[in-house]
Amino acid sequence: MKRFIALLSGLLMLAAAAPALAKVKVFACQSEWAALATEIGGERVEVFAATTGLQDVHRIQARPSLIARARSADLLICSGADLEAGWLPLILQQAGNTRIQPGQPGHIEAADFAHLLEVPTIVDRSMGDVHPRGNPHLHWEPNNIRTVATVLAERLAQIDPAGSDVYRSRQADFSARWSQAVTQWQQKAASLRGTNVIEHHRALTYLFDWLGMPVVGTLEPKPGVEPTSSHLTSLVQRQQSMPAKLIVRTVVNNPKAAQWLSQQTKVPVVEVPYSVGSTPAAKDLFSMYEDAIGRLLAAVNS
Repeated sequence: MKRFIALLSGLLMLAAAAPALAKVKVFACQSEWAALATEIGGERVEVFAATTGLQDVHRIQARPSLIARARSADLLICSGADLEAGWLPLILQQAGNTRIQPGQPGHIEAADFAHLLEVPTIVDRSMGDVHPRGNPHLHWEPNNIRTVATVLAERLAQIDPAGSDVYRSRQADFSARWSQAVTQWQQKAASLRGTNVIEHHRALTYLFDWLGMPVVGTLEPKPGVEPTSSHLTSLVQRQQSMPAKLIVRTVVNNPKAAQWLSQQTKVPVVEVPYSVGSTPAAKDLFSMYEDAIGRLLAAVNS
């Protein structure tokens, strides 16, 4: 009996001293992809979001803290389509981490697997901040989320074969819950179809396209160019021939232009989340969509 107790004690000590299972370190450029990585990876991943839902993802600096995170990452997931062109290449260069370089299993650009809207035929500087591959704000198309989730699960399984069953099981569960939620959102938002909107920046184009809400104008005269008085005046005049029912902006946009246009046209302004964490209610991908649709419906029905 004493020998058994001693043996048991020894095993317990070995178990306590054994290193914990190393988690896959995920570097997500945006909070929506951080949320998706958490959904698919669960306890097997350690997720870091380089940006928050309160930041303008076009204007991020390659800070030393981001470089340090990238240096230790096993997998990187970003929107792509040049959305991170101003800061990610420098981070990848300075980090010197071969695991997350383009072409490696640990490098995922969602745009490579998504259906992109607004792909220009000609691009030059006179057009403003136009992305040559198309609109990069693709997380507002539910089918894109589902597709990227599948890609992410397979890449995680490739990087961490021991967890492959976990990743694929979690992806299947997420896909089932996502499909059910999408059906409910489509039913809930049916009355929004045909509602003309003016948006600040083309950040919600995928959402409006999915919901069938025509975008009849933008507060920015060109993508990335701040609203001008002459352009806002032209939007007021356009109300006669192409009336909008909503002016939509996100928290990262300066509210002044939307407020001015609303005062001139009596069209209500709606602030919707850009990503996870943009509003208190947008805690994950599901509640992000729920909050955005709820806000649009409340404005239309007010």
